[in-house]
Amino acid sequence: MSTTAPNLAVTVGRLRMATPVMIASGIYGYGEELKDLAGLEGVGAFVLKTVTPKPRLGNPPHGRIVETPAGIVNSIGLENPGIEAFLAEKLPAAQRLGVPLVASIAGETDEEFADLARRMDGAEGIAALELNISCPNVERGGMLFGCDPALAAGAAAAARAATGMTLIAKLTPNVTDIAQVARACEEAGADAVSLVNTFSAMAIDVETRRPLLGGNFGGLSGPAIRPAAVLRVYQVARAVEVPVIGMGGVWEARDALEFIIAGAAAVGVGTVLYSDPGRPQAIVAGIGEFLAQEAIADIADLVGTVRLNA
Repeated sequence: MSTTAPNLAVTVGRLRMATPVMIASGIYGYGEELKDLAGLEGVGAFVLKTVTPKPRLGNPPHGRIVETPAGIVNSIGLENPGIEAFLAEKLPAAQRLGVPLVASIAGETDEEFADLARRMDGAEGIAALELNISCPNVERGGMLFGCDPALAAGAAAAARAATGMTLIAKLTPNVTDIAQVARACEEAGADAVSLVNTFSAMAIDVETRRPLLGGNFGGLSGPAIRPAAVLRVYQVARAVEVPVIGMGGVWEARDALEFIIAGAAAVGVGTVLYSDPGRPQAIVAGIGEFLAQEAIADIADLVGTVRLNA
């Protein structure tokens, strides 16, 4: 038996990662939260919290996160300091984290996506861009970009024209045909797609009969959504040629392996970080152990190897 460690390196577009495990956007903000929690050893890339053209206060600070069985429902509202403060104040600190950084951007028009992509293009330390298209297009009556293939493609094309950086379109599961949206983003120039974002959800206080979230509605994440997320990764991976990044309730190595076998080239870790900031390292170690056990020399050889029942 070979004693050579399996190769865990992954390439998504022009983004090169030492391992397939990524920190999903939002949980660790722009990296400040990490200094007293955990390091990033073994992490392939860190997706920063979403940035918008102007500062956003987000939803009411009370009732932003509600715990549910096997998950949480959150309603943060894209709170962020805006692109100017991000570049001047947040990015310099994030550059010192020592892992590839992926900037997440969200706009309300194609022009805003293009402008954000252009601003990020010249920023030192940004290895790729994630397009958060789970936000409303104000020019089209508030429909979410990610809920309509044409709108999603428009945002991706606008960003593509503004930058040569690797573009990752982050898809919402709250659609009838997520594969159709993925194909539209690919055709518009996205180098990869990531999925899933949270599932639309609501939690109610039965005594007061009021929503527990200050913003009334939110997004469900955590282990409860994993089987649904794995299915969507499987569907999308067979519909596009570009790499797929899977996420949704990854708690341990076997969860990440599910996504990889379903067709994901890399895997995002998010909600679990609230309870165990050191979990990414354990997941990376577990993936390596599985590959060694199965005598698989390269993580790429496991991608999309699911065997459907007859």
